[in-house]
Amino acid sequence: MKKPTAYIVLVIVLLLLACAEKRKEEADDTIPRKPNIVLILADDQGWGDLSYHGNTNLRTPNIDSLAFNGVSFEHFFVQPVCSPTRAELLTGRYYTRTGVHWVSEGGERMNPEERTIAEILRENGYKTGAFGKWHNGMQPPYHPNSQGFDTYYGFASGHWGNYFSPLLEQNGKLVKGDGFLTDDLTNKGLAFMEAHQDESFFLFLPYNTPHSPMQVPDTYWDRFKNKELEQRYHGDEIEDLNFTRAALAMVENIDYNVGRVSAKLKELGLEENTIVIYLSDNGPNGWRYNGGMRGKKGSTDDGGVRSPFFVQWKTVLPAGKKIPEIAGSIDLVPTLMNLIGAETSSQPAMDGRDLSPLMREANPTWNDRFIYNHWNGHTSIRSQRYRLDNENRLYDIINDPGQIHDISKDYPQLTDSLMQAKANWLKETSPLTWETDQRPFTLGHPEAHYTQLPARDGIPHGHIKRSNKYPNNTFFTNWKSEKDSITWDVEVLADGEFEVLLYYTCKPENAGVGLLLSHGESKLATRLRQAHDPPLTGMENDRVPRMESYVKDFKPFRMGTIRLRKGKGPLSLKALAFSGEEAIDVRLLQFRKIK
Repeated sequence: MKKPTAYIVLVIVLLLLACAEKRKEEADDTIPRKPNIVLILADDQGWGDLSYHGNTNLRTPNIDSLAFNGVSFEHFFVQPVCSPTRAELLTGRYYTRTGVHWVSEGGERMNPEERTIAEILRENGYKTGAFGKWHNGMQPPYHPNSQGFDTYYGFASGHWGNYFSPLLEQNGKLVKGDGFLTDDLTNKGLAFMEAHQDESFFLFLPYNTPHSPMQVPDTYWDRFKNKELEQRYHGDEIEDLNFTRAALAMVENIDYNVGRVSAKLKELGLEENTIVIYLSDNGPNGWRYNGGMRGKKGSTDDGGVRSPFFVQWKTVLPAGKKIPEIAGSIDLVPTLMNLIGAETSSQPAMDGRDLSPLMREANPTWNDRFIYNHWNGHTSIRSQRYRLDNENRLYDIINDPGQIHDISKDYPQLTDSLMQAKANWLKETSPLTWETDQRPFTLGHPEAHYTQLPARDGIPHGHIKRSNKYPNNTFFTNWKSEKDSITWDVEVLADGEFEVLLYYTCKPENAGVGLLLSHGESKLATRLRQAHDPPLTGMENDRVPRMESYVKDFKPFRMGTIRLRKGKGPLSLKALAFSGEEAIDVRLLQFRKIK
């Protein structure tokens, strides 16, 4: 009996569809996936803090291997301090255009209108994660989750007061860290890679070390605490040898974690299709070996802004290639966009250049350029051969890397042209200042669940004092009177109801103090009845005395809920009805949007 014609046609169609699907799967397997990107950024590590750069005081085989197996830029420049460099790495634009002009109290914020590499990569199908120190704004829309990162874990401030299981945040929610911070950040980064091993991912690891406080596990400190340092700082300034030992121990811990990242890429079979980049955010945070260069962190001289820059992409970039052309942090975004084939038509104008011809080609066509360095009113300009410093002294860096011999009188025409270029750059980029920065702190972004308002961003009134002059990790103390208060200059971005947590400490005799939180017509009154009086900590883990604030185990207290209306104005915290001689110490307020 013959089968119905319709049945036969259906079978044929199904067979054809199955074959087409199989061919599609086979074709998909042949289409190369966009390369993964791992960007590792050290904090306050100098150019000279690597064995690759001739420092025999320490061993950094895992970081060095990125240079041996990839390309290294011999004259790569960042900015003199943390947040400016980070803004440039993320945007491809000089930080003076981005709203960043300081490292704390709001001056570290990168304007949310800036388009970051994370946003670009996410639009190109990447999963994006950042684990570490952000330092370009805490409150949404400045927060990393608002700037293109699907996942964020770490701290958004400029420095932290404890590196052993500290208070951190995960996508805005406050959490407790797990172990030594650099190890913990790496653990989270490895888990991110594993979770997204079948997708293209961008992993940003902005580590917190060797920035002070100088804390590092015994395993690393024990190698250095009694070590005779073969190489010392070359200048007249006094080197703090224990500080140097601690910094180098912290760098060896970074090297260990870089090795863990490399091992995980191999384990997952991703090494050959992953671009791994390593650099630091500024010069060394102390006088120590730095290749004989002048300057350290904070300086616009070569020693304050020269950074290692290693790029490994096995099977694509040549191994061991050294690139002499000058380059800088502004070049990262355009370079990555070219390497992954990202769309460029809708990108904002960038100051950086695509470095891929230098990396890939044997004899690339490359025009000379200038790199500008600026910080705290000081500006210098670097050409391929010369640096004109902040005081308009001219140095031949090729023959005088220590910037010892001023040759400006020998080359007046060159000096004048560089001075004019510097003046034009300052006029064009128009750096913000405290006088021109009128941005309030944002609260209640419509797309964010959490907003932190730390003591760092607050203003004390009356007797209240900061715990330290460096505000990034401070708390408020010495609350003596009902006339005292703390205010935050705030803009509520949308109407909403929020649960408020106050992170505090309170001596037993002061328990029962009344508190009033207000913004415009909105008020929240409560009474804090539970004492919590932990000691200051941090000194027990410091290898050398710190200059920043010590910390305490601040406890969250649920103040209640408050309805805030959209608009600008001071958010005020006052203490009423004292039970003792003082009120409380305040670390931060956390707002969680309810509706």
